[in-house]
Amino acid sequence: MSEPFVVIGGDAAGMSAASKAKREDPSVDVVVFEKGEWVSYAACGMPYYVKGEVDDLDDLVTVTPEEFRTERDIDLRTGEEVVDIDPDAEVVTVDADGETYEQPYGELLVATGASAIEPPFDGLELEGVFTIHDMDEADAIEDYVTERDLETAAIVGGGYVGIEMAEAMAAHDIDVHLYEMLPHVLQPFGEDVANVVEEHLRTHGVNLHLETAVSGFTGAKRVDGVELEDETVPADVVIVGVGVAPNVDLAEDAGIELGPTGAIATDEYGRTTAENVFAAGDCAEGRHVVTGDPDHVPLALTANRAGRAIGQTVTGDPTPIGEIAGTAIVKAFDLGAARTGLLEEQGREAGFDPVSVTISASTRAHYYPGGAELTVTLVADRESGRLLGGTVVGREGAKRIDTVTMALHAGMTVTELQNADLAYAPPFSPVWDPVLTAAKVLAGKLE
Repeated sequence: MSEPFVVIGGDAAGMSAASKAKREDPSVDVVVFEKGEWVSYAACGMPYYVKGEVDDLDDLVTVTPEEFRTERDIDLRTGEEVVDIDPDAEVVTVDADGETYEQPYGELLVATGASAIEPPFDGLELEGVFTIHDMDEADAIEDYVTERDLETAAIVGGGYVGIEMAEAMAAHDIDVHLYEMLPHVLQPFGEDVANVVEEHLRTHGVNLHLETAVSGFTGAKRVDGVELEDETVPADVVIVGVGVAPNVDLAEDAGIELGPTGAIATDEYGRTTAENVFAAGDCAEGRHVVTGDPDHVPLALTANRAGRAIGQTVTGDPTPIGEIAGTAIVKAFDLGAARTGLLEEQGREAGFDPVSVTISASTRAHYYPGGAELTVTLVADRESGRLLGGTVVGREGAKRIDTVTMALHAGMTVTELQNADLAYAPPFSPVWDPVLTAAKVLAGKLE
């Protein structure tokens, strides 16, 4: 590679690719452009910084910019934004403090991430109205909450961000109201999980307003209210968390094709439709492990893993980025909820004939102290018996979703999962782990 490996974006996918490329071949020149100042940070930890469980924002940084430059020999250029890609000439145009220059590349990785969706609400510009998708936003929210005597917080959106930020606001003794336009929170987790999470949120004082659409926010300079269809309710701080959209404009303007999800289309190695151009992370599609179809799941592991694989590929070791299952887990106070694969409705849309069961079982032997009830839902295809997906929810043991995910990656049937030799000891599990119990019941239903 005569020209350098150039990376656009300095977070999970970008810095994983850059670091892996240098480890695999120290002679390769690696240039990374990051338009902000933060790189390689744990975005998933931001709600816990706002809550106060993480003391310092810098604690969320995995590797500092200076460490990348001096210890890993990566030419990291923060505060410089790539504004154009020319795949034919194999150069990118960079804006650095208002001055532009061109940077040639041998291989290029587009890792531009995603941005928080900002609905067309009136009052989004008011002081005290925030999204939370980068470190500066997290810092601004923490400052706003801790430096003022706030009474009421409005959370708009009942997804991961909404649930986590509701907990964060409650930790500051602020009255929390969560607004969700759908019938339930955590829509991708299914109704069974949502019902448990909603009940738990209410017991912790979160006021849920389901099937309630927000139209905007009121206030002179600082927010003081949330506009609903037929009333305006008070709010001293607002967090808008209605999802993210992939940052694809740069790639699309360069003629790089987008996939059916609206993210950048890639093959199994992360290659785009432009020669020598890869894409990874929240801006790119992946391949779903169950359906084999393109999917867009903007999560941390997906980004890190794809970036690492591309770093190997560009240094001569072609490495697949891996398939995705949409595995996710969220904390709601002292409750954990997790999901993976396809649930019933998704399975039906994908052409399967889904059958599901839901069971509740203790996370430990019944006589051993400290156990909690775990609710497990598993979904399988009626004809083949193949496992399609599942959810778990409870005060302990939500990470058991990983067992279900591994079964999906292995293409296991429900019977094969039922016969898996999982570990047993009373402090950790009953003889029949809750996942095995669910598989056993579902296998019986398929007979």
